[in-house]
Amino acid sequence: MAFRPSLYLSAALGLLVAMPGVASAESMQEAMAAAYANNPSLNAARAGTRAVDENVPQALSGYRPTINGQVSAGITATDTRFRNTGSSNWASTYTDTGAVQGQIQIVQPLYMGGRIENGVKKAESAVKASREQLRNTEQSTLLETASAYMNVILSGQVLELRQSNVAFLQEQVRAANDRFSVGEGTRTDVSQAQAALAAATSAVSSAQADLMTARGNYIKVVGHEPKGLRSPGPVTKLLPAKLSAAVDASRTEHPAIRAATYNADTASYNVEIEEGALLPSFVLQGTVGSTFAGNVTNSTTTPERARTLDGSVAAVLSIPIYQGGGEYATVRQAKEELGQAKLQIDVARMSVDAALTQAWSTLESAKAQIVAAEASVKASRLALEGVVEEQKVGQRTTLDVLNAQSTLIDARLSEVGAQAQFVVASYSVVAAMGRLDRERLGLKVVAYQPEHHYEQVRDKWIGLRTPDGR
Repeated sequence: MAFRPSLYLSAALGLLVAMPGVASAESMQEAMAAAYANNPSLNAARAGTRAVDENVPQALSGYRPTINGQVSAGITATDTRFRNTGSSNWASTYTDTGAVQGQIQIVQPLYMGGRIENGVKKAESAVKASREQLRNTEQSTLLETASAYMNVILSGQVLELRQSNVAFLQEQVRAANDRFSVGEGTRTDVSQAQAALAAATSAVSSAQADLMTARGNYIKVVGHEPKGLRSPGPVTKLLPAKLSAAVDASRTEHPAIRAATYNADTASYNVEIEEGALLPSFVLQGTVGSTFAGNVTNSTTTPERARTLDGSVAAVLSIPIYQGGGEYATVRQAKEELGQAKLQIDVARMSVDAALTQAWSTLESAKAQIVAAEASVKASRLALEGVVEEQKVGQRTTLDVLNAQSTLIDARLSEVGAQAQFVVASYSVVAAMGRLDRERLGLKVVAYQPEHHYEQVRDKWIGLRTPDGR
């Protein structure tokens, strides 16, 4: 699909939007680079990916020992009354025992029915799915930037056309009044010109509102005001020659499909984890304890004190026999979730196919519309020039001039609209293929690499601070 510069000739002739001065102009690539770095939705998705990374060290912690300490303190008082044989007198013995106990227990898992291994695999698969979802968000952000960029340009072009139409109609009102004042025209001619001018003025107000809306959306996506935007061309270098080639690329590269595939892997590992609850578990358990006790008997002023230290090591094998049936229900539930995740792959594939087909159709339609609009603009401009000349010699009316001008304006609006649609559609096709990314677009911005955070936290055993210091 060859890009023809003539299609954009009219847009390139001085239609710089939003800010004067070419020196401060912002290209499409610069806007995309700014959105890549600053878009809050994209940065929120990156934070979400970093949170998912922490699932891996959580799963790996299952291989590591757990250490717990316990300290207890208490007093036990015993008052015993007794009577010796042959005696009628009662005697008593009072014992007051105070004790402080401390214990440290270490448990090292040796085998947990495969739940730890599969838990790590599940976490790693979830990380991969999260990265693909992040890549999909990046694509959506860049495509939204392209749309916002072109909306600002289109709104500016529409406003300029509306303003030029007002200037033309103001001249028609003046000319109609002049002709009427010398008796060459009618009040109807004046009224028709005034009505057309009023409608055109209203259209200018609407175009100004549309431009303000477009600028506000641009700020939301890119992060700053639009500065002298320049009409860009489509990304033809990234477009395949045929729709079938685009579909083939999307099946293997689109992040939504890849994320759905990783989600199915995650669900598969979850089934293994839940089935592991039906298998035996084997742990090594060690305990070290110390007891400090003091006794007071009757009225003894010096209590007896004792201190003991004990330790034990035991291998504990736990075999589940029956736990109420809940574990079986959990396994069945996990299998249904796996089936659902596999179906979501087909859903993602069909959604991508539909989006790609729609974008491709829009691209082809816009290309044809541009050709038709160019021809219509050329013919309408010649027709308007002819009608104006014929009006001067009395062969045409003011209404004929107004109708010819309206036809030309409509043709110009169709032309600039098709040009903007063509550019956005080209980006939409690339996004639907899964190839709208920083590297292919050549954006001059530091790449965000989610692998860095993953590597920083994967093997951490302890610590509350995140890698960025929070």
